[in-house]
Amino acid sequence: MAAPAWRKLFTRRMSSSFFDPPPPVRSRRVVVTGLGMVTPLACGVETTWKRLIEGDCGIRALTPQDLKMNGFDTETQSYTYDQLTSKVAAIVPCGTNPGEFNEDLWFSSKEHRSMARFIGYALCAAEEALKDANWMPTEPDQKERTGVSVGGGTGSISDILDAAQLICEKRLRRLSPFFIPRILINMASGHISMKYGFQGPNHAAVTACATGAHSLGDATRMIQFGDSDVMVAGGTESSIDALSIAGFCRSRALTTKYNSSPQESSRPFDCGRDGFVIGEGSGILVLEELEHAKNRGAKIYAEIRGYGMSGDAHHITQPHADGRGAILAMTSAFKQSGIHPKQVDYVNAHATSTPLGDAIEANAIKHIFSDHATSGALALSSTKGAIGHLLGAAGAVEAIFSVLAIHHGIAPLTLNLSKPDPVFNDAFMPLTASKEMPIRAALSNSFGFGGTNASLLFTSAP
Repeated sequence: MAAPAWRKLFTRRMSSSFFDPPPPVRSRRVVVTGLGMVTPLACGVETTWKRLIEGDCGIRALTPQDLKMNGFDTETQSYTYDQLTSKVAAIVPCGTNPGEFNEDLWFSSKEHRSMARFIGYALCAAEEALKDANWMPTEPDQKERTGVSVGGGTGSISDILDAAQLICEKRLRRLSPFFIPRILINMASGHISMKYGFQGPNHAAVTACATGAHSLGDATRMIQFGDSDVMVAGGTESSIDALSIAGFCRSRALTTKYNSSPQESSRPFDCGRDGFVIGEGSGILVLEELEHAKNRGAKIYAEIRGYGMSGDAHHITQPHADGRGAILAMTSAFKQSGIHPKQVDYVNAHATSTPLGDAIEANAIKHIFSDHATSGALALSSTKGAIGHLLGAAGAVEAIFSVLAIHHGIAPLTLNLSKPDPVFNDAFMPLTASKEMPIRAALSNSFGFGGTNASLLFTSAP
């Protein structure tokens, strides 16, 4: 039986494309026009940067009150604190003085009941970044072309602990209706979007300690691809609570040797390092398409020239001994950028103060930069000596440090580096004092559990 005429026509059409090729994508240049941060050094970019380059430290001794166990009896709180093997932390200073995070502004009102601490940190940093960029759009088309890309590593573990306590005590009816909105990591992006009416991409990366860097890189791609003209991007974390610290203690990731001398506990690249110091905070950048920024006369700090990603495909927490994941991420960033490694003046290393990871990254940097590193021409540091490891916020905060290094012509120091790891030699050595120097290009590395890696390459303003 012959096929109907319509079927023959349909078959012929299906054999050839109905559609023309999609329009070519014109890559657009992306610049940084605003900065905001909440860190253990201070609340605010200017104070944080000043304290960083002067060699101050934001790490202190952990107290039972820091564990946020108000729903538990005193005996349980004391027992939990005693059981923690690491008793140091990098905690955001709170209060009403300049440079302190004012909790009353972000958590006291009725409308803030749906906001956990990590969301409040992100909102505070975003407000500073938007004011710095002078970008508070009122026109509908401007809001539609402005998006948000803010991720986090763990969300609000303290809320989960409190909810579990309600189950144990058979008081589940007391569970807050805002429990889920408080713990969802994408709610940091959501709240920023809602507060300012931004209707562009609303995105949240969750890639452990590489989150902040991935959030910035993804936002850059969104602008390059034309999804938006402006992106509010970065990372946030509020991980100072009993369960988070206990979990990292059990995985033997945290420092335990320096409980009596907290400010010496985070020591990237030093032979005495024994684990990282858990920290909290947020870093937010305003990213903008270059012509858009120029047309409105925006201040431009730097340009994002490269964003490299890779996977170790090796182990849940440990990088491969040959550093291939870090090498791939840095190589990819350079490949996109049109920049040669010899043109980079400063590297902000991920180095968290762990025995294995720091040495592997140092070797990877030596592999990528070769004689540029071993000749002493490359400035290198890890700023985690001053602020600890901010987990999901680390990549964004350290990206801001890299941008500020370019903007001010100062490479920040590595604290507590008294006996450098043998991987270093006289010329290839992390900075032990902040160094004034011309910085035209800076690379920032971030690596996370699960073997996820990101590198961001910044250059001076075009």
